[in-house]
Amino acid sequence: MPDAPPTAADLARAVQARETTPQALLEAARARAEAARDLNALISLNDRADEQAGRVQARLEAGETLPLAGVPVVVKDNLNVTGTRTTCGSRILATYVSPYDATAVERLSNAGAVIVGKANMDEFAMGSSNESSAWGPVLNPWDPARVPGGSSGGSAVAVAANVTPVSLGSDTGGSVRQPAAFTGVYGLKPTYGRVSRYGLVAFASSLDQIGPFARTAQDLALIMNVIAGHDPRDATSLDAPPAFRAGTPDELRGLRVGVVRESLNGNTPGVEAVLAETLAALRDAGATVTEVSVPSVRHAIAAYYLIATPEASSNLARYDGMVYGERVPAPDVVTSMTRAREQGFGREVKRRILLGTYALSSGYYDAYYSKAMKVRRLIAQDFAQALADVDVLVTPTSPFPAFRRGARTSDPLAMYAADVDTVAVNLAGLPALSVPAGFETVDGVRLPVGIQFIAPALRDERLITLAGGLEGVGAVRAEVAPGYGG
Repeated sequence: MPDAPPTAADLARAVQARETTPQALLEAARARAEAARDLNALISLNDRADEQAGRVQARLEAGETLPLAGVPVVVKDNLNVTGTRTTCGSRILATYVSPYDATAVERLSNAGAVIVGKANMDEFAMGSSNESSAWGPVLNPWDPARVPGGSSGGSAVAVAANVTPVSLGSDTGGSVRQPAAFTGVYGLKPTYGRVSRYGLVAFASSLDQIGPFARTAQDLALIMNVIAGHDPRDATSLDAPPAFRAGTPDELRGLRVGVVRESLNGNTPGVEAVLAETLAALRDAGATVTEVSVPSVRHAIAAYYLIATPEASSNLARYDGMVYGERVPAPDVVTSMTRAREQGFGREVKRRILLGTYALSSGYYDAYYSKAMKVRRLIAQDFAQALADVDVLVTPTSPFPAFRRGARTSDPLAMYAADVDTVAVNLAGLPALSVPAGFETVDGVRLPVGIQFIAPALRDERLITLAGGLEGVGAVRAEVAPGYGG
């Protein structure tokens, strides 16, 4: 097996020790991005990256110590970066240039990171396969005929294909964890409010959360210690200072793990085998493993779409060609707005706007949205009860590995079901981490499988400690996709 590429921690140490420079790391990342261009992981490159690298070098020469000194990072294209296009994978924002940085991006820059470019994504983060982007689908580096997962597929592929060691995505119903599972990397969805949403273009405001991708638990901890923490510009931001670190195998001893019974049906044989191997490794390391029930999760998909689509309908009302989006010439304002939205939005976004508007309409609000919010409360209560007796819960991240492109695009319900193991976590606001736990061979192709760990609210650190312990016993390991390790 080839040597693993340098981690973000490795690169930051090398820059701080003057063994390399931020500019050299930037140029190397650009070269890798070009080599992986066929995967369509990036929408655009950051024209200000050279200037950013120069500022990092100047700060180092002035004696500063920077935790992410010169580390190249890719961010999802729904996060604002000053002077770059923020398209959200949509034609309606094709020419929008952000005048400010998202808080998470600002904190990365303050820590010395260099933003290489913006990652491709499902349009407005609405998708589970990264096939709905106006800039074309992202391809899975393990098998280009398959999807990388969505909606943060470009961010996941940037790490899996070694463009950058870490990246940022957003997770509304599994959009960090599912692509992480499909591409063989780590993907963390923090507790709702743990990372500021300021500067993140909203899909469903009560569900959205920014989260990182990485290839090691140490890099996850490094990134989270930078981006997490209270932000007065986000009313939902929590005052919970970060204290992340990768754990050791000794810290698995005595850990109480609850396997969610409802997640054990409908999985492929390979996913079942990887889950069994992960649980066996935990037992061998001294953890106790029991089965627990979260009965209301069977309603999670229905509740999720009856909450997410109304919020999307409300959030996307601003894109009408008047302030946001390209204005379409027409005889009157109403026609101009209608045509701008018709031409600017893709099919999946239109579908979700229609579903959301219907669910909020007079006579249907109580039957749909209001009832879904009650189910959401039940799901949160069931999680709390399950977590009262264990430290973490475990499920597959997805019931299957990456599926073929086009396999689910004609069946929206089948596409929505791809998130069956992830959406409940967002409804409950809990932190969850997908770890690269193994592989399943499908049609002769070795495909990554992810296992999801769920912790109580504000116990995000527990997940990265666990990940470090699993790395230490060899139970999890992120690999760069074949052909992209150089």
